Amino acid sequence: MPRYHPVVDADLVIFDNDGVLVDSERLANEILAVLLTEAGLATTTEQSIATYLGSSMERVRELAEAALGRPLPTDLIDRYHDELFDRMGNELTAVDGIEAVLDGIGDRARCVASSGSPDRIRRSLTVTGLLDRFAPGALFSAAEVERGKPAPDVFLHAATSMGAAPERCLVVEDSPAGVTAAKAAGMRVIGFAALTPAARLDEADHVVSRTDDLLRALLS
Repeated sequence: MPRYHPVVDADLVIFDNDGVLVDSERLANEILAVLLTEAGLATTTEQSIATYLGSSMERVRELAEAALGRPLPTDLIDRYHDELFDRMGNELTAVDGIEAVLDGIGDRARCVASSGSPDRIRRSLTVTGLLDRFAPGALFSAAEVERGKPAPDVFLHAATSMGAAPERCLVVEDSPAGVTAAKAAGMRVIGFAALTPAARLDEADHVVSRTDDLLRALLS
């Protein structure tokens, strides 16, 4: 694993949303696995997590269609979002301890850069009570750029919009695709190994598995 350097001097902390701020990854991948299986690509929740975690829905479509050998149903993505939004209100929670992390870094500049749609990001942060911990205009979606993760576009877009140089940014990511994207953007990365085994995040500068360790890393 690359040597980890203190990050207290970072100008901007960029948080992934799903799996870092909101505990949505298992729910989202459970829904996706069912829909892919119905479409003819037999997929378990664990397989969905291993294959698609951190990817935009367009990237999911590309990977799934390559594995299936034919196009997915045209309404699959709409059905995915409809069911996810329907279930978020009753089932979605913040990642355990993440409020303490956001409060613990004080007034350090922070934003969200996610593979989710803008509506999904805002809804999930609203449902979990985290929205007011980010300034207006500090939510960025892969839908706003040409390429989703593992390409660096959304992170570079977030840094530019927030007025921070990429090398002065620190990213918190829970997926291999997200870590790859952040490193490609020239940013330092803390891997948050919640659902993803730490070994799959070894491209990150540092890996933690608990939010209290995450806070300590952010304040190192």
